[in-house]
Amino acid sequence: MTAPVRFPRFFVTSPAPCPYLPGRSERKVFTELKGPHADTLNDALGRIGFRRSQTVAYRPSCLDCSACVSVRVVADAFMPSDSQKRAIKRNAGLVVTVCRPWSTSEQFDLLRRYLSVRHPEGGMTAMDEVDYADMVEHTPVTSYLVEYREPSADGVTPGRLVGACLTDRQCDGLSMIYSFYDPHLPDRQGLGNYIILDHIQRAQELGLAYVYLGYWVEGSAPMQYKVRYRPMEKLGRNGWERLSAEDQDRLIAAAARNPRQRTKDGTLAGDGPGKDGMAPIHSAR
Repeated sequence: MTAPVRFPRFFVTSPAPCPYLPGRSERKVFTELKGPHADTLNDALGRIGFRRSQTVAYRPSCLDCSACVSVRVVADAFMPSDSQKRAIKRNAGLVVTVCRPWSTSEQFDLLRRYLSVRHPEGGMTAMDEVDYADMVEHTPVTSYLVEYREPSADGVTPGRLVGACLTDRQCDGLSMIYSFYDPHLPDRQGLGNYIILDHIQRAQELGLAYVYLGYWVEGSAPMQYKVRYRPMEKLGRNGWERLSAEDQDRLIAAAARNPRQRTKDGTLAGDGPGKDGMAPIHSAR
């Protein structure tokens, strides 16, 4: 008898500068996702902390650091905070559409505006429209793009695109691969949070247990927003463990003491060169 899923071959990248913690280096272990069992493999790897980037699943494999911690929101037990309730109310009028993973110029223009404010020094700022199409369309697993639009002005023409998220559907949850939004909408504060909150609600409606948020890195300012969603689980040596209310209180308080700097127009400035979920895979060795 032959196994239904062939055991994948794993590779390790050469060390490269860490995009989250200055002065450190990173390595990744990765494997290719392909063939009729790509969804099954992606599900299995997702449960042990891997993330997808196009046709590759990867996770950190650093020699002297374990700061990157996989986190997920327990969707069926989620209780929004007062600020999250305000974000839901403020953005409730948006028209949300689940689309096939197909790129558009409108999405790419939105991504460029987002990167110019939130991650101006990041490697993704060099992406052109072909690179963006590869990011969205090169998926061997069940994926879709969720669009967030202003209401239509005439009831016919689609409203302005203000947010989007590339999402994988896994057997036990939704994995948010990459989200972006218009950073110049002062009347829609919390739009990035709203996209996460909408995914939590979608997971609940689909009967899925989790929303995977990728890696949380203590000490990296761009990653601290992830600790604000309760209850949260983190992946450790003994598997997934729920953060205690006390631990999560402590982390939220620490994030509040070290807010990200704001630009003159009130939007949050980028803090580093990378964003979790779409880190490049360097040459293997």
